[in-house]
Formats: sequence, structure tokens, C-alpha cells
Amino acid sequence: MANELDETRDPVNESGRDIRVIEKSLPVTTDWRSTVFQVFMWFPLIIPGIIFAIMKINARSHLQMLQQKIQHDASTVDNFLLNRVNILQNTASLLEKSIKLDRETFADIAKYRSGNFSDEQRNEVAHKLDLAERSINIALEAYPDLKAHADIQNAMQQNNYTQREITAAREAYNDTVLEWNSIIYRWPTYRIVAAKAGYTTRIPFSVSQEIREQANSNFFAK
Repeated sequence: MANELDETRDPVNESGRDIRVIEKSLPVTTDWRSTVFQVFMWFPLIIPGIIFAIMKINARSHLQMLQQKIQHDASTVDNFLLNRVNILQNTASLLEKSIKLDRETFADIAKYRSGNFSDEQRNEVAHKLDLAERSINIALEAYPDLKAHADIQNAMQQNNYTQREITAAREAYNDTVLEWNSIIYRWPTYRIVAAKAGYTTRIPFSVSQEIREQANSNFFAK
């Protein structure tokens, strides 16, 4: 039997394909077969029904704990974002003492000192901080002597470290979201419990269109 997908024979998309995160939550549903299954578990014996009821209680508890883990992972991303806000604001303050820095940079950074971002805000904050960092880097390029300033150098190193931590925290968040999205469709126990509770799939982290365009641009073009 031939392979269903054969990279040496089957057609390919020469232009490639860009993938995107779909901004849509899917509800978990069940049909009549799940109802019949649950009724069948109680007849002609009661013991299978009791066992399945205990399984549903355990599944509900697991899903509730998983929701808390998603919140914890999201909070971790927020903490690192807030830390990056503080680092960039301190860096901007150090630069402002030496040169005239665009006041919009301060405004963009200070706006996000509160933390506790929503799912929609989290992407926007990360994008705004990237723009603020770019503004700071432009200022440093214009005044190369400032790069040797120990406090500024240390702050930018901390910023790079925090950015790596944000990336790792996003991956942890996405892993937990994947676990949630997979387990709520696991039939019969989890799917029946999830459908009764009205659970839906969750949307993983995604980047803005502007970030996508920057990632696909030629950084070394003159």
C-alpha cells in the first residue's frame, strides 16, 4: 500500500502557507449516544453506574484544577511583563538624564505598570513594550557612549533575560491550554462533564499582524 502522503510524488504548495491562531472558542457538546451510554451504565446493574459517577466527580475536579493552572500560567506571563515594564521604565529614566528621549516612550511604558492583564491586553502590552524597547535602542544607537554606562547595560541585559522568560512562560501557558483543549473532548467521562458544565476550548497565545510582518521582513536590507 502506498503512503497517503508522499513528499516525492504528491503536489506541494510552492508559495508556502502561513498559519494563524483562530480566535474562536468551541463549545463541548454531546449527543444522544452519550445519554444512552449513561443510562446503560445503571442497568441492569447499579455498580457500573456508581463507578462512572465517581469517575465524573474526579474528572470535574481535574478540570477545575486545570483551570487554576491556566490562571497561574497566565499570571506568570503577566508578572514577567510587569517586570519588563519596570526595567524599560528604569532604562528610559536613565537615558532621560543624559539625553532628550521621546516622551511617548515614557507614556507607553508607564501605562502598563498596573499588571493583571486580560487575555486581549496581554498581546497588546507585549507589542507596546517591543516598540518602547526599539525606541530606547534607537536612542542608544544615536549616543553610542551611553552603551558603556554600567546601569544602562545592566538594565538592557535584564530586559533580554526577562524577554526570554516571557517566551518560556507563554510556552507553558500554551501547553496547559493544549492539555485543556484535548482533555475536554476525551469521551466519555471528560466530554460528558465538560458539556454539562458548558466548558469551551481556550485560545492559545498569538502575535499581532504587525509582529508577523516584522518577522517576515528583511532585517538586513539596506
